[in-house]
Amino acid sequence: MEESTGREAVIQRLRDVGLRVTGPRLEVLQVLTAGGHMDVEAITTTARERLGTLTSQAVYEMLRHFLETGLATKFDRPGLPAVFEISGAPHQHALCLRCGRVENVETVAPEPIGAGLSEWRMGQAEVVFKGLCPNCLGTAGG
Repeated sequence: MEESTGREAVIQRLRDVGLRVTGPRLEVLQVLTAGGHMDVEAITTTARERLGTLTSQAVYEMLRHFLETGLATKFDRPGLPAVFEISGAPHQHALCLRCGRVENVETVAPEPIGAGLSEWRMGQAEVVFKGLCPNCLGTAGG
């Protein structure tokens, strides 16, 4: 019963933003809903296991629609493929500088300081904590 409830919630999310419910869209959004930060290759591989066929190009197109409608967010990692996650409560990120792992961080972004920004109207802030994840700390040379 839980799986069908989860599936129904994902179907409703697609409908709420005006996207047509298709098998591939539903599967890709379910992969994102399962949690974590995944790059296009990981999303494609995971969704393909259930669908049988799915191209990376199709996933890129779906993600573009999900980003445009606010269903998903993108986090750019310098020198590595971007990762995507399902949209949710505002949060910040921690990035491992060795392996590229990304984790959510619950914290309040700071307010900008400085007279040079007095004319600005800020909409959002992004803070990225950079360091080494527990796995990389445990390896030699961490």
